[in-house]
Amino acid sequence: MNVSAPALERLREQLGRGLFARVAGPAGPSNRARIHGTPGPRWFGPERPVRRVHGDASMFIGGLSALLLQSLHPLAMAAVAAHSGYRGDPWGRLQRTSTFLAVTTFGTAADAEAAVARVRAVHEGVRGVTDDGQAYWAADPHLLGWVHVAEVDSFLRAHQLYGVRPLDAAGCDAYVADTARVARALGVCDPPRDRAGLDRRLAAYRPELRAGREAREAARFLLLHPPLPLAVRPAYAVLAANALAVLPPWARELLGTPCPPVLERACVRPAGKLLTGGIRWAMRQPVAAAQPSTPVAS
Repeated sequence: MNVSAPALERLREQLGRGLFARVAGPAGPSNRARIHGTPGPRWFGPERPVRRVHGDASMFIGGLSALLLQSLHPLAMAAVAAHSGYRGDPWGRLQRTSTFLAVTTFGTAADAEAAVARVRAVHEGVRGVTDDGQAYWAADPHLLGWVHVAEVDSFLRAHQLYGVRPLDAAGCDAYVADTARVARALGVCDPPRDRAGLDRRLAAYRPELRAGREAREAARFLLLHPPLPLAVRPAYAVLAANALAVLPPWARELLGTPCPPVLERACVRPAGKLLTGGIRWAMRQPVAAAQPSTPVAS
C-alpha cells in the first residue's frame, strides 16, 4: 500500500504532537518558544555535548532507566514514594522534569537559575523517615549526588547506545563536566567532571543500594503498569526493555531483571534503535531561524 507524502507528513505531525504533549504538558509549546526563543546568555553554548545528549530521542530510554536506577537508593526512593506523586500524577512529574532539563540545557541563564531556585525550594521541604527509621531530606548533598550520578550515567549510556551521534571519549568527559554545572547549582558537592569520576562515584554509592519494597513496586508500575492506552503498550514495552538494558548489570541483578546477552543484542537493542528512530522522525522540528545561545562560564 502506497502512502502519499502529505499523508505521511500529517501522520508524523500527529504522532509528534502526541509525544510532545505527553512529555511537555499543556504548556509545552509556550515553554519551548520561551526556552529557545528568548535572547540572552546560556549556561551551555550550541557546541556543548549536553545539548546533543539532552536533545536526542535516546532520552526517552535514558529517562526511564534513570528512574529505575535512582529507585535503588532507599532514601531517594522513600522521598519519591512519599512526596513525588509518581503514581497519582506520573505525567505531571515527567513534564516537570523534562521542562527543568530543557530550561537548564537550552534556556537563558536567568531562566536556568530561576528553575534551579524553584527545585531547591521544593527539596528543602521534602523530609521524612523511612519504614525502618532512617531520616531523609531531599536537599541532603549526598542524596542529591546519588540522584545526579544515576541520572547522568543513564542518559549517557542511553545516548551511546541509541543516540544518532554517540560521543567520543572526550565528548563523554565533556558531557559529565557540563552536567556538573547544573549539579553544583542544585547543591551537589563536588560532582564528577569526567566519565572515570562518574564511574568511581557510582561505585562508591553501591554499598547503600538495595531493591526494597518501594523500589520493586516502582519498577512494576513503570515497567508493567504504565498509565497508557492499550494501543501504545507494545511500543512502551520496547522502551521499557531497553531502559532495563541500559542499566549496569549489577543494578539489573538488584532489581531481579536479568536478560541473556544474546537475546539483548539480537532483539532488544535493534528494537530500541527502531523505536528511537521513529520517535526522532515524529518529533522532528524545523530549524529555528535564530536561537541565541551565548554560553556563560561555569
